[in-house]
Order: sequence, then C-alpha cells, then structure tokens
Amino acid sequence: HLCEHSHTQPKMHDFNFDHFQILRAIGKGSFGKVCIVQKKDTKKMYAMKYMNKLKCVERNEVRNVLKELQIMQNLEHPFLVNFWYSFQDEEDMFMVVDLLLGGDLRYHLQQNVHFSENTVKLYICELALALGYLRTKRIIHRDIKPDNILLDEHGHVHLTDFNIAAIVKEDLKATSIAGTKPYMAPELFQTFEGSHPGYSFSVDWWSLGITAYELLRGQRPYVMRSSTPANEILQTFHKVHPSYPAAWSLEMKSLLRKLLCIDVQKRISCLAELQDLDYMSDVNWDAVLSKQLPPGFIPNRRRLNCDPTFELEEMILESKPLHKKKKRLARKTRDQGSDGSPQVRISIRNTEHSNYTLH
Repeated sequence: HLCEHSHTQPKMHDFNFDHFQILRAIGKGSFGKVCIVQKKDTKKMYAMKYMNKLKCVERNEVRNVLKELQIMQNLEHPFLVNFWYSFQDEEDMFMVVDLLLGGDLRYHLQQNVHFSENTVKLYICELALALGYLRTKRIIHRDIKPDNILLDEHGHVHLTDFNIAAIVKEDLKATSIAGTKPYMAPELFQTFEGSHPGYSFSVDWWSLGITAYELLRGQRPYVMRSSTPANEILQTFHKVHPSYPAAWSLEMKSLLRKLLCIDVQKRISCLAELQDLDYMSDVNWDAVLSKQLPPGFIPNRRRLNCDPTFELEEMILESKPLHKKKKRLARKTRDQGSDGSPQVRISIRNTEHSNYTLH
C-alpha cells in the first residue's frame, strides 16, 4: 500500500485518516482536494490532499500520482512544499504535506498586489535555491508558474505540484511535452516539430523568468493562450521582443533578459550562473537559505489567503464529504460493500525504483 514517510521521526506505526483532525477545506489541486488537518498527537497542522481512487483509475492518473509521491518522498528543502505522510482507505488516497497559509502567487496577482523589485529579487533567489536542489536530485519541475508557488505566513516562497515533474538520468534529456503553455520555454515547442533532441533543466529557469516578469508587471511578456498552436508560439518568440518598463532597474532588466533567453546556451540555467551576476553580489545566500531575509510582501495574517468558495462546495455540493467518512465507511462495512463498488488497492513499494501495482 501507499508507503508512510516522515523526515523527523522513524516509522513507528502506520498512519491513517484517524490520526488527523479535519479542520476545513481550502481548495483543489492537481492531486485532488485539499483541506487543513491537525495531527492529533502532536497538534501540528498540515495540508492534506486527497483523491478518490476510482476517479483516479478512471482518469488514468494512477501513474502520475504515484510518480509524484515517489518524487516527493525523496525531497526536503526550505523552499519546497514538503511531504510527510501518505496512506489510503477504501475510497481515497491521502498525502499530508506542509501547510502554507499565505496563498499562492496567482491569488495575490488576482488581488492586484504590487510586488516590488526587492521582493521579486528575493523570490528569484529562494526559488533558485529550490531549483538548484532539484537539479541535484535530477528533477525538472516543468510547471513553474505563480499558481504553483505558495507563500508561508512570513512571505517566503515554496514550490509545489510535482504532478508533471520529470526525472532525467545522467546526461540525458527529457523529450515528452509537458507544462503550461505561457510558461513553457521555446525549446519545448521545437520538440513538437521533431527538430530538437530534447531539453533539460533550463526550461525551469525560463519559467522562473516569465513568473518574475509577471509578478513585477501584472502581465506576461508574451501573449499566448493554452489553445495557441506550437508553430505560432515559436514565431511569437522570434518576432516579439518583450518590453521592459523604464521604471525597472537596469540590473533587473538584465537578469530577466538572461532568464528569457531563447538560446538555451546563453540562458542562465543553474544556481551558480545566477550567483555570479553582479546584481547578486550583495546577496548573502546562507541568510536566504535560512529564511533570515524578510520578504517585502507579507500575506494578511487575519484571513485565509484562498478562495472561500471551496469550503461551501465541500459542505453543500460534495456527495461524500470528508468529515462524514467514518460513518460512511462503517455503514459500507456493515452493508458489506452493497453499493457494488470495486475495492481499489494501489501499492507503492518504498524503494528507489518503485514497482507500481494496481489491483
């Protein structure tokens, strides 16, 4: 079954749904729904993502979900959303991760928050440390965008959603097309045309550049939709030169140009290259890593930085609400699965090369 994993405590016993108190629903993600929970023994708060197993099988998402779990089990970093436990019951798979109540950057963009250059510079540094760490684990995230960057209560950034991440073997390139079009690097679109031998970690640095530009300006440097065809997008990259507002510092403009560089060879594509810039010469990287540099934007402490409709949906529309699960499963056992629903058992072996089985 889904393995249990914890960074700070050895595996004493299997965790399950009963070890957590459900506090409230907060949203939806690629893994499914998300709620705030409190671990009953330690009183520590977490976010718990859960996904209906039958739906997961129907939508053919089992491989992706297990890959995400496999990736997250082996990661821990101050600027990631870290994974703590996973388990399952008859209906759902659960993943318990860091709780970050500062909202995602897409939410704050929609609230018309103005991010100063200094704030964005710190975000770039923090995310660059996360990308540097992922590179040591040979992981390309492939979906860096404001939606996947969560703030903690102090305003530090945390990268989430490894749903489409790729693990690349030594010196090999990734070839499959994945991502969110407006944030995808030019070399990803070239692979559509069969003219390119793949791509590597550099794609995440392009996405970081698009994200930083969007945070500063409230709009992206290239206009494209998810429906825009690949050949049009490729032409856009070559025809359109992003405009950089005069009010931005020369250093920030120069950094963004080096991230948004169509030529992969000339693009800043690793932590060391970023750290070498004059613009970064005043950065104390140890202080960044230990979160000693306070971000310029602090999310509102008094309110939950997310859309409140999720809570209502969970209460009103959800046919199988989480807080009534215990009674429902007890009834199901009593009726001996009289609803005729098949029992889905999804298993991960906790090894380096997990074997995935689905019964």
